[in-house]
Amino acid sequence: MTQEHAFCLTVESLLKTTSHTALYIQVRVLFDELTRILNHLLAIACHSMDVGNMSPVFWAFEERERLMEFYERVSGARMHAAFYRPNELDWTGLNYQFFLDVVLFTRDCFKSLTEVFAVLTTNSIWKSRLVGVGSLNIYDAISYAASGPMVRSVGIRKDMRLYRSETYASYWFLSLNSFVGKRGDSYDRFLIRMREMYESINIVFQVLSNLINFSKNPKNTNNKLDFFSFFEFLYKHRKDSLNKKVKYTSMENLISHFKKYSDGIRVPKGFAYAAVEAPKGEFGVTIVSDGTLKPYRCKIRTPAYHHMHLMPRMAQGHYLADLVTVLGSQDIVFGDVDR
Repeated sequence: MTQEHAFCLTVESLLKTTSHTALYIQVRVLFDELTRILNHLLAIACHSMDVGNMSPVFWAFEERERLMEFYERVSGARMHAAFYRPNELDWTGLNYQFFLDVVLFTRDCFKSLTEVFAVLTTNSIWKSRLVGVGSLNIYDAISYAASGPMVRSVGIRKDMRLYRSETYASYWFLSLNSFVGKRGDSYDRFLIRMREMYESINIVFQVLSNLINFSKNPKNTNNKLDFFSFFEFLYKHRKDSLNKKVKYTSMENLISHFKKYSDGIRVPKGFAYAAVEAPKGEFGVTIVSDGTLKPYRCKIRTPAYHHMHLMPRMAQGHYLADLVTVLGSQDIVFGDVDR
């Protein structure tokens, strides 16, 4: 969903009109952080299995199954969810039980992350395969446009969530930390991803608290937490948004309404670029609009393509068997690179 977020931000910047409210932004932040946990669980579990440790896979995929269920409940798809929309959200799946399940998930996920962290950090084989392997220096990280855990592992605190200039999802209103490494090796990147998952759980709890306070009084966030008032507010919001009936006074109104929802919105001419701090790094979308219903050009900037160029530098001086360790620490999707 972080990739959808970047696309929606680009379209919204071209439209130059936004109907964003605090409620929309907080829900997007909630799903962005759940997506970060979803990604890092797969990255660390598969990385550990490639190195020779199978235990974390069972914990990670159990939690990923619950996260994919959240995706399915709000969009109908387990992986390629169509939940974010320009200036809009699909409210059909957001109800009392959904947010209650998110609270229960974050509580249980904290325990699973602690088990994975304890198993891997106390494993001498895991540390011997990762410590000092795939080291990256600060000059290569900057030259090859590294981002995400890759650039933070060398000690550069580059995180788009911390930039006030980006105004991206208003992350600066939340209390969050961005973690950096020292050696720039595979073990540093493993620690950064583990800490980011803990931090994402912390952000999810903050978002739920903000939503509850916002539902009581949008202008006052000093009220005590009250789940029932939040769910009552959410139910009323969904009911109002779903019950907006269109009154057709003529056949022309009916046709224009049908064309609007079948064709979509007409984006003004222009050029826009927007990026988000995706789990793997900076994910950006460039759109060139010619004023029609479809973009003239849509260029997607993914971190995996840039990180792949670092492979000769990171694998230099290591064994062929260490290539698996270096690839796993980069968290690359080869379909993304081949694209």
